Amino acid sequence: MALSSLFSLKSLAVLVVLMAIPLGIIVSLERAQPSTHVYNYHGTGGWLRECAKWDPTNRRFIVSFFEGGVGEVRVPEEAEKEVLLEEVTTVMEVNLAGNSSLGISVDTQRNRVLVVHADVFGNRYSALSAYDLSTWQRLFLTQLSGPSDEKSFADDVDVDAEGNAYVTDAKAGKIWKVGVEGNLITIIRNPLFTPKEWYKKFVALNGIVYHPDGFLIVIHTFSGNLFKVDLTKGEEVKVIKVAGGPLYFGDGLALLSPTKLVVAGNPSGRLVESKDGWETAAVVSKFSGPMHRLATSATLKDGKPYLNHMIGIGYPKKKFAIVEAVF
Repeated sequence: MALSSLFSLKSLAVLVVLMAIPLGIIVSLERAQPSTHVYNYHGTGGWLRECAKWDPTNRRFIVSFFEGGVGEVRVPEEAEKEVLLEEVTTVMEVNLAGNSSLGISVDTQRNRVLVVHADVFGNRYSALSAYDLSTWQRLFLTQLSGPSDEKSFADDVDVDAEGNAYVTDAKAGKIWKVGVEGNLITIIRNPLFTPKEWYKKFVALNGIVYHPDGFLIVIHTFSGNLFKVDLTKGEEVKVIKVAGGPLYFGDGLALLSPTKLVVAGNPSGRLVESKDGWETAAVVSKFSGPMHRLATSATLKDGKPYLNHMIGIGYPKKKFAIVEAVF
């Protein structure tokens, strides 16, 4: 069986980090005073939290469980300082058992959250679900791929102005478009999504954001390429030329403004800026957070970027960190 079908980038990265960093160094890093604001919280289950997105209406972070499921971490106004918060499980579906919950998109306009699910190790199942932000009632569950389809690994999601969702495939290098009611509309494919070098194909399209000017910005993790997918021009795909790139091992994305993009990963975060509508761009700043915890997603809270760090540390309760990235 091929290595790529056994491991995902994230599971490999976690393994490498845990093997490479001696326990004493981890303890030292954990005791060090952070240079920026950090939301620490106790998790309810496993060791890994793939994604965290801020829900401004309800003052909470919504987090996805690598072992499957979704939780919330409420942030009371009086707890804005260094207070240890608590995670509460909100979604744990039996019919999705064995699949990881990965990318999240909070759609405040429609009072819902979209969650990506995938068979990370076998690449035999991918799906997108939506839940009501008030009741956590499931609105839809759309299967994107199954055992009889090409191997796929749904990873991240974002929503356009009409409520259509776009889900990246980190295995086969494509983008699923799902309608507001959960109907699968189309699949976006392009030769540019597939690099020529075999070693850049282990993890393909990953983080994705919708730009208010009508296009998607998507990152390819192993090649480091950043793509512009113009939805107003028949889903035209272009490589964004990034000075200071490629953005190797880039993961989750968040738009800080129409001209600035936060890229999680390698080792914590990079700030990319474009002055020509994302035809070209440049890395203008970098942020180094707790690299032993592995930054995997980015979100905005009160206009400030925060990076979700995947690895929980501690026993019996695991402590997770969502770290402000100051560029």
